[in-house]
Amino acid sequence: MTSYQKVPSGENGDKVENVDRFASAKRYGGLIFLAVVVTAAVLLSPTGSTEAIEEFTAFIPDEDTKLFDEYNRYVLHDFDAKPTFAGFLPGVAGLYGKPLWSFYVNRGQGVASFGTQSKEFPILEFNAANKAYQLTPFIGFRSFVQATRGDSTRIFEPFSPKNSRIIGTDNIGLPKRTQFIGTNDMEVKEVDYENGLTTTAKYVVLPEEDFGALIRRTTFTNIGLDSVTLSALDGLAKMEPSGGKLDWGLKNMGRTLEGWMGVYHADDTLSMPFYRMSTEPGDSASVKIETAGHYCISFIEDPENDAELLPIIYDSTKVFGQNTPLDMPAGLITSSVADIVSSTQYGDARTSSAFAAVDSYTLLPGESVTIASFYGKTDDIANVPKIAEKVSSANYVQSKYVRARTLMNEITASVTTTTANPLFDGAVKQMYMDNGLRGGLPNILGDVDEKSQMSNADEDPRLKVYHTFSRIHGDLERDYNAFMIDPTYYSQGPGNYRDVAQNRRNDVIFYPRMGGFDVKQFLSYIQADGYEPLTVEAMAYLIEDPEVAQEVADKVCADERSNNILTAVLSGGAFRPGQLFALNDQLDIALKVDNDRFINEVMAAANATEMALYGSGYWADHWEYYLDLINNYLAIYPDGEEQLMYDNELRYFFSTATVKPRSEKYVLDLTQDGKGKHVLQLDSTTFDEEKVAEQEAYRNTNTGIIGTDAYWQRIAGGGAAFKSTPIAKLFLLGTIKFATRDAYGMGIEYEGGRPGWNDAMNGLPGMVGSGMPETYEMYLLLKYVKKVADTYSRGIVIPTELADLVQKIEAAQDLLESTGYQDPEDLPLDVPPELFNYWDVVAAAREDYRNNVQYYFNGTTVELSANDVSSMLSRWISQVELGMARAMKIASRGMNDDGTSGVPPAYFSYNVTKWVKNGGKNDKGLPLVNAKAMKVGTFPLFLEGPVRYMKTVTDEETKGNMYDLVMASGLRDHGLNMYFISADLKGQSYDMGRMMAFASGWLENHSIWLHMSYKYYLELIRGNLYDQFFSEMRGGGMLPFMDPDVYGRSLMECSSFLASSAFPDPATQGRGFSARLSGSTAEFLSMWVLMFIGPEPFILADDGSLQMQLVPALPSWLFEDLDDDLPGTYDEDGNLIVTFKLFRSIIVTYHNSEGGNLYGVSPNSYKITKDDGTSVTVDGGVIPTDEAIAIRKVFGIVSIDAYF
Repeated sequence: MTSYQKVPSGENGDKVENVDRFASAKRYGGLIFLAVVVTAAVLLSPTGSTEAIEEFTAFIPDEDTKLFDEYNRYVLHDFDAKPTFAGFLPGVAGLYGKPLWSFYVNRGQGVASFGTQSKEFPILEFNAANKAYQLTPFIGFRSFVQATRGDSTRIFEPFSPKNSRIIGTDNIGLPKRTQFIGTNDMEVKEVDYENGLTTTAKYVVLPEEDFGALIRRTTFTNIGLDSVTLSALDGLAKMEPSGGKLDWGLKNMGRTLEGWMGVYHADDTLSMPFYRMSTEPGDSASVKIETAGHYCISFIEDPENDAELLPIIYDSTKVFGQNTPLDMPAGLITSSVADIVSSTQYGDARTSSAFAAVDSYTLLPGESVTIASFYGKTDDIANVPKIAEKVSSANYVQSKYVRARTLMNEITASVTTTTANPLFDGAVKQMYMDNGLRGGLPNILGDVDEKSQMSNADEDPRLKVYHTFSRIHGDLERDYNAFMIDPTYYSQGPGNYRDVAQNRRNDVIFYPRMGGFDVKQFLSYIQADGYEPLTVEAMAYLIEDPEVAQEVADKVCADERSNNILTAVLSGGAFRPGQLFALNDQLDIALKVDNDRFINEVMAAANATEMALYGSGYWADHWEYYLDLINNYLAIYPDGEEQLMYDNELRYFFSTATVKPRSEKYVLDLTQDGKGKHVLQLDSTTFDEEKVAEQEAYRNTNTGIIGTDAYWQRIAGGGAAFKSTPIAKLFLLGTIKFATRDAYGMGIEYEGGRPGWNDAMNGLPGMVGSGMPETYEMYLLLKYVKKVADTYSRGIVIPTELADLVQKIEAAQDLLESTGYQDPEDLPLDVPPELFNYWDVVAAAREDYRNNVQYYFNGTTVELSANDVSSMLSRWISQVELGMARAMKIASRGMNDDGTSGVPPAYFSYNVTKWVKNGGKNDKGLPLVNAKAMKVGTFPLFLEGPVRYMKTVTDEETKGNMYDLVMASGLRDHGLNMYFISADLKGQSYDMGRMMAFASGWLENHSIWLHMSYKYYLELIRGNLYDQFFSEMRGGGMLPFMDPDVYGRSLMECSSFLASSAFPDPATQGRGFSARLSGSTAEFLSMWVLMFIGPEPFILADDGSLQMQLVPALPSWLFEDLDDDLPGTYDEDGNLIVTFKLFRSIIVTYHNSEGGNLYGVSPNSYKITKDDGTSVTVDGGVIPTDEAIAIRKVFGIVSIDAYF
């Protein structure tokens, strides 16, 4: 037996390919499959001699051009020699599956960590990306092979980093490695001519089972001409046990934790080890015995017969000996697989491995053998044999592997798009999927009869909307976020407020049956103080009436025992679908209906309640996404606005934190150089113990759980939750934001302790900062509320506390007007006394209001007439417009920073120039002050400024001019043809926030932040700037049209940011980091809607009847692009066509008779085909009422052909 050694190198090196901007589309469009020609001379050499490989190097293509394979998976050649990147499997196991999370990198065998629920419960330890790149080849999945050909035996490790290629150097004799990245699977492949073996490792998360697992399929293929006998160890080098939350302990006291670790067995063989701790680690009087554990089940796949389980080597010393770096299998080198299997193993007080052992398997030339392995968690060791019996049955692995792919295809089929550019079509599907992973995919539950099936969630209260598959965007690169994926049916996890609010923007476009659900849910989260919680939880459900619960149980349960138990469960408190199914299993509830019928019957009878959690401080932008939700609702239901705004009642969320008045957060402190003093706004919110006590009053003494009513603000004196109509809550929100404008009346103050969308400006609240993005959104909000009041002439009922605030604002406006103040031509940076006094009075009124509603509403209301609302808002809107104009004068610095360019600013700070101590001190003993005068400070440009401003602009010319100004400003990265998140920040104060701590071009400092760039692009197409929009898209500003070699990862996957041209290392510029779970997916889908459907698919005729129109914005190259070898598809009349799915089911085909751009034009006619085979022809660009209603209901309509 030869020693474990590095495969020799040859002389010829790789070539590095240069690609043009559109090469990605060409590669995909042609689906170029290069055959690897291996000549007889190579094959005849039993171990693939170096000489033979050198002679025929020309036939082994290193300069691959294939970007996607036949399964539409991204192909990364020489993956472990390329710059590092991190990704993940989506953790989607279907509605009736229990997912695991799994992260991968382009090192080793790919998978870097995986586990259940969160990174606190790892099976393979979670490590941040920088560590994962180093550790994955050693602690992750490994394969060790003893290969015997004739009298020669070699030991080698496929995918060993010792044999990685080095780009640009001599790589002859080194294996060729490729990584394949799909929407729901990942594969690594090594072709090793030196050893005559091809090795692949494929990974998917097990779909649609009542247990969760990561499936790994390792295939060895003999590519020599003589037979080879293999002995192999294949599996995890490091397998963590189950034992409670372990992430912190593994990283900080890992050696101590090993004392709790052990390996147990489900039978008297080595084939079903069970990895768990004896108890959950701790040092308290409460001891929790651990019964759950991790399992590893492996076998050689047999498509026709049930497989026999392989022994598992869990004692890592048997494999590695004393080689603690794990870089070579010292134990295997001195022994054999058979000897290791027969030796005694030890699993106590140490971190174990999980290697499947194959003693001897002979492969003839061209033959393969596949080791299938399942890694997962189960609650009891007794479950392991049952799992093993199921997964080892004939064809089980293959069927589940295929199902993992088809499951994702079924989800993404909702946005099937067929154009001349298949790369674009694939990107649409990926964006839809990734958008759903961040915001959730909605499911309509409660369908129990024909009436419900014909209704939307507004029309039938039995219908409930429940989002699945969402999670906080945490991964190897976003290591700061604590993601959570419930290992249950109907799996989901909590999400950050702004993420969920943005990524659900287009829900109603794809799921019209949702109606106004998203609007009502998010407006419910508006608190009395005008802020919102941090985390959006999944909806919860209650059936408070035991008789109703009994009726449901009667319909679904198979026996009396189950009936009684389910009745108690349903009426015993709040539940979610996944929890309900888990309880069914735990309590052995027997059902007489299938899972779909069960959950629909329960949901039809249940009442829904929104759930959320306060975090730390209040972000200033959470409310900014409401109008997007409302506008998209109106695009589908223009006839539903009045009902939505006036005929619903919503509660007010009740968080445990209170915003402090200025007198308690304006702190006098030393400047950073210690030479002076300045006033900072610090610790803006306080954790309110009295609010906590209010919530504690709702804790159930039997279950220990706080009831859902605790999270809603109530009427004083033990009254019910206070409610307002949606329009009243929007008016409240607009009023508070108007009363929170800064001292110059420009931006909205960041007085809740947190900034807006750009949360890397975390220091800005301390600088008494404010933001114009929030002002632009407030401007739109005030105009919308005014429009609704004017349109429906209905009064708005508001709480009396708010009415008092309104009166004080109006009085302050009167006082300001009485001074005769007018802005001078040249505005000073010192805030004029008249404006400062107005700000001081209104801010005091706002603080009084918050004090009055800190714990309760008094329960009385005032109705404002529509006329009063309209006239008052007109006045406020005028004031906001003045502030917007001031902002442009004071801080517009685009071209050459000359102050005249007209690019809107984003942020301001305020230096308190005069103050008086008020006698108070903060928690650190620093004096508190009251401000008496202020001076405004400015910042370099941020892209968010023009993005939000452009939403307020209605004419194309102004938007076009703004586009030109931004292009010429410091916001343009001319090296990458993209847009910086900000202009150069050199010289700015570190007080701004963490962005100043980063290198220029990295993270939020002068980088390409894809989400904000996509917001900018969206405003271009919204503004009908079609040429500019598509020029930016194809010029490399948007995926999938970026240069793949520069981007460094799949062109289907958005990144949070790209290192910009400002980054010091040129090799890193243009690379994408922090993939997939980005808000840019929401912006992309909004672009897609405007491109394929138009801004207002449903409109109202003059008589109020519903009509429909399709007004696409499609360039000719999506129909046919011969310049890039992308031919189009023609109908029977010779017209170019593209197709897409409307509302996830109706096939729409656009017939382009001229073959040119279709920019904002209506069809000449439609043909609407029904499910009974009949069709209706409509002349003109508008579809009449009956067909419009049927299309919106997605009832009986199969397809729409639109002719241009």
